[in-house]
Amino acid sequence: MLKSLFSITLVVLLASACATRPPGIGEPVDWGDLQDWAADDHADALQGFLRGCPKLEQARWREVCDLAATNGELDDVGARAFFESHFEVRPVYAEGGDTEGLITGYYEPLLQGSRERSDEFRYPLYGVPENLLVIELGEIYPQLKDLRLRGKLVGNRVVPYYDRAQLDAQPQLLEGAEILWVDSAVDVFFLHVQGSGLVELTDGSLTGVGYAQQNGHPYQSIGRVLVEMGELEQDAVTLFTIKDWLRANPDRLREILGKNPSYIFFQLRDAAADGPVGSLNVALTPRRSIAVDRNVIPLGAPVWLQTTLPDDSRSPMNQLMLAQDTGGAIKGHVRADVFWGRGDEAEKLAGRMKQRGQLFVLLPRGYPLD
Repeated sequence: MLKSLFSITLVVLLASACATRPPGIGEPVDWGDLQDWAADDHADALQGFLRGCPKLEQARWREVCDLAATNGELDDVGARAFFESHFEVRPVYAEGGDTEGLITGYYEPLLQGSRERSDEFRYPLYGVPENLLVIELGEIYPQLKDLRLRGKLVGNRVVPYYDRAQLDAQPQLLEGAEILWVDSAVDVFFLHVQGSGLVELTDGSLTGVGYAQQNGHPYQSIGRVLVEMGELEQDAVTLFTIKDWLRANPDRLREILGKNPSYIFFQLRDAAADGPVGSLNVALTPRRSIAVDRNVIPLGAPVWLQTTLPDDSRSPMNQLMLAQDTGGAIKGHVRADVFWGRGDEAEKLAGRMKQRGQLFVLLPRGYPLD
């Protein structure tokens, strides 16, 4: 009897282990498994993919990029055939074998600013400070490629750089690194969250600002902080409800913002350029580029997204995206952030997007997975 119970238990455990898929990129599936695959604008997606090709170094990526270049400009039917001929589609799994994860959005905000400090424009945007050390660990240990250590020197020791609370409380720590001044501390914080944006200056001209570096501290969601404090309901957390709370509680602004120790340093860029530059170092395409966790999905890869629109959860948003960016909050297997572009509509969509969705990575046939 004991032996029978042991055998049954072992069978159940083995079956359970086999049924649970490990997190990460799975085995290839059929193109027919992608909802609305035939309805997408494949020519547009292929052009977006080609813009990232010069940044792709792995051999199989180079081969498929060269094939695409020799084909010339393809129409939608030809582009779809190219993807189906040279790529295989693989689902991404989260912990426990779940295929759904969180899909959010980001955009290019517009701030009001000046090149000079004044009573109205007194909140600085900083360039990279001279005392920030960035150590590329992959140059020392190849197995740590794409990992970096940030800090500052104290004597002959490298110690963590200042966090947000320290930098906000002691502006003299970054004195001399100011590149622009704006009129809202709340807008500065959300520019840090978005990573890039536009600033309208007092003479009516526009300048762009883009991510240059980060202080090395992890991103923490202040929306989650406000929920844990009982100030907001989980289902009500959006860009707009967080902004409203911060503006209604100016006496607690520094306290709450300091809960996110991450701090972004910027560089000026051309506002008339194609778009902000993502982590792949190519201009992002509105409604086509996404930020992903590069430890899961290779930067530059086409990714089929299946989710719903943020302004109508009944309307599907199924299309081919391009993994061209990363973000401090974008961590995990089934996790993506859709770049919506600039303007009021982009802000509305990005600010409200908090959908469930699935990701399928398109990889060149024969692409090695570690």
